[in-house]
Amino acid sequence: MAARFATLDAWLAWQERLHPSTIDMGLERVGRVYEAMRLKPFACPVVTVGGTNGKGSCVALLESILSAQGLKVGSFTSPHLIRYNERVHVGGREVSDAELIGAFERITDARGAVSLTFFEYNTLAALAVFADAALDAIILEVGLGGRLDAVNLIDPDVALIVSVGLDHIEWLGATREAIGREKAGILRAGRPAVFGSADMPDSVRAVARAIGAQIIEPPRDFHWSRTGERWSWQGRSWSYPDLPPPALAGPRQFDNAAAVLAVLEALEPRLHIGPQAIARGLESVELPGRFQSVDRAGVTWIVDVAHNAAAAETLSLNLAQTRSSGRTVAVFGALKDKDVAAVARAVAGQIDEWFLATIPGERGLEAAELKRRAFGNGEVRVTLAGMTPTAFENVARGVRRGDRVVVFGSFHMAGPALEWLGLYSRPLRSLS
Repeated sequence: MAARFATLDAWLAWQERLHPSTIDMGLERVGRVYEAMRLKPFACPVVTVGGTNGKGSCVALLESILSAQGLKVGSFTSPHLIRYNERVHVGGREVSDAELIGAFERITDARGAVSLTFFEYNTLAALAVFADAALDAIILEVGLGGRLDAVNLIDPDVALIVSVGLDHIEWLGATREAIGREKAGILRAGRPAVFGSADMPDSVRAVARAIGAQIIEPPRDFHWSRTGERWSWQGRSWSYPDLPPPALAGPRQFDNAAAVLAVLEALEPRLHIGPQAIARGLESVELPGRFQSVDRAGVTWIVDVAHNAAAAETLSLNLAQTRSSGRTVAVFGALKDKDVAAVARAVAGQIDEWFLATIPGERGLEAAELKRRAFGNGEVRVTLAGMTPTAFENVARGVRRGDRVVVFGSFHMAGPALEWLGLYSRPLRSLS
């Protein structure tokens, strides 16, 4: 008899034990189950978003703008900060436990003896929910790489590669060219391939040209410029001379928003997005854990999911542009598979004092080992702060008014920090 559980937590705990490996890249197993599920094909446009950094921001921007147009949107992202349900949105809301459990039951009935990873179950569940939701648009975020990621079961109408940096090198390769080749696996022949940056590895363009994808890249096909707080965007046929800034913090969000507008332009005429929806979507977009800040007793707490060198460089840039009157204190925690030395180096110039946290669980890096890997025997002021969320309490006792505390290094740091700060204890408001 196929497995059945009464609660979402029980299902997730079972899925974590089901497959011998946390990551088992390839489409053969998950593809067999997908075919056995006999899901209804998607009649609406599908956008797949891949890359190293900026994927979550681009998904949030796309969802916000499309929803502002009055469209019913399904979006799939990973990982989550606090609740598993965050990963699957339908019509601007997180899907319910009941909807996910129904999808899990359908997957279990279809898979037979096929073993699936936690992420593969997650992806199939999102696709099952979307198949029954009568959607106007679907946005899928790649979990790892692209070519062999479970999301790549679906042929996108438009593919967006936001950026390519060094991360997951044990799975994707040790160079940007190798990683770019894997990420380019989401591109499709004859369909738009939007690049979020002109700084794409040659391998991405080579794959796109080899399969005959329609390359759309800056500055040739779209570009943007700022005038004070406002900005302008010019595409191949669209032109918007006076846009509000995206509500997400940091200058890199203009690059993300520019790429998103290129995606929306490429979706015409299947979806028409008006200028008012673009403006409303930019102004109302929400995405927790991306340079998110709050004042707590005169201390500014900043939470960021940055977990690789490129993301940490962006975090460093954001910190440099928002200096405080006091010290900048880091609370840094990471998973075992991350290049923590590169992450620490990227942001070190903005940090006055370091507190290292232990992330609980099998994948989490213990604070003493994090210190050894990140700093070696260097003369850096480092305090071992304990396990989250105790680490936040320990840091809070040592800071004073005017200081700022930066929590970063992992989703597993950002989620508990936001919950501890009282910033993320309920579902996001509807975007529709």
